[in-house]
This record gives sequence, structure tokens and C-alpha cells, in this order.
Amino acid sequence: MKLPRRNFLHLAAGAAALPAVSRFAWAQAYPTRPVRMVVPFAAGGPADILARLMGQWLSERLGQPFVIENRPGGGGNIGTEAVVRAAPDGYTLLTCVTVNAVNATLYDKLNFNFILDIAPVASIARDPRRTGAGDVRHHVVVDRVREGWQTTRAGGDDRDTLAGAAGHPDGGRIRAGL
Repeated sequence: MKLPRRNFLHLAAGAAALPAVSRFAWAQAYPTRPVRMVVPFAAGGPADILARLMGQWLSERLGQPFVIENRPGGGGNIGTEAVVRAAPDGYTLLTCVTVNAVNATLYDKLNFNFILDIAPVASIARDPRRTGAGDVRHHVVVDRVREGWQTTRAGGDDRDTLAGAAGHPDGGRIRAGL
């Protein structure tokens, strides 16, 4: 079979262009339906407020509703497990906080592996208290001057109602007078 020169050049050009064309992916519209943002804590807390602000901002920009769903309990593990069990299609997001990573070391029998089962999408906030002992010493001075120990207490009495929360170790270090 004799291949005409013109056909040969067409095939050669197509073969040369194929690697470049295969790298282009046509982006699909996202989101095409409502997105569920799971907050593994009760409504009204810092994670919930942050999720609601981000959900509103994303809804305005992307044109689809971002529904905030609070799934409290188990130190955040119930909501986290609900996200792990959801379809991995990008329409169920988890609002993570420090305690989600800490729980992986605290609980022996979780029904999920936080590191392997959750894929990070974006970082939307940072906690300045987690930057080292020098900052904790600064907070001790500021707290003692301003309000005493009220920054580690809630409810107006002497009980520490934040016991077991992610900020609790900081409160313990502050009370110890670092």
C-alpha cells in the first residue's frame, strides 16, 4: 500500500499534536447543584460562623447555594464521619478545625482515617494561638492585665467549660504561667 505524501503529512502532524492536545482538559461547570458544608460542631460556634460566612460568599460567586449542616457530637467525629461516608463528588465539604487532626491521636477506634479519607481543598482561617510558647507568654501578660483568666472560661463562673476543646491545652499553659 502506497501512502500519498499529503496523507502522510496529515498523520505526522496529528501524531505530533496528540501529546499537546491530551493535556488540555475541558473544565466542567462547578457547582451544578447545591453544595453541603458540614460543620462537626453546634450552631453558633466559631466554626459554624466561619462556614456560614464562607458559604454565603461562595454562593454569591458561584451561583449555587452552599447549605450549612451542623452535625455535632463525639468531639467533631460524627460530622467528620458523615463527610467521609458521603460520595466523593465535591458536593459535600467539611469545615475542619484543629480538633479534627487532634482526634486522630486521641481516639483509638475511629471509623475513618482523617489523613487518608479527607482531602484538603482550601485553608480559610488560622489560629494565632498555635504559633509557639513566646506567643503564649504574651497572651498571659495581656490576659492578666485586661480581664484576668476570663479568656479561658465561659458562663461567668469558675468552671472551665471549654474542657476538652482544642483551645484547652492553651488555657492550661496560660494558667501555669508560661
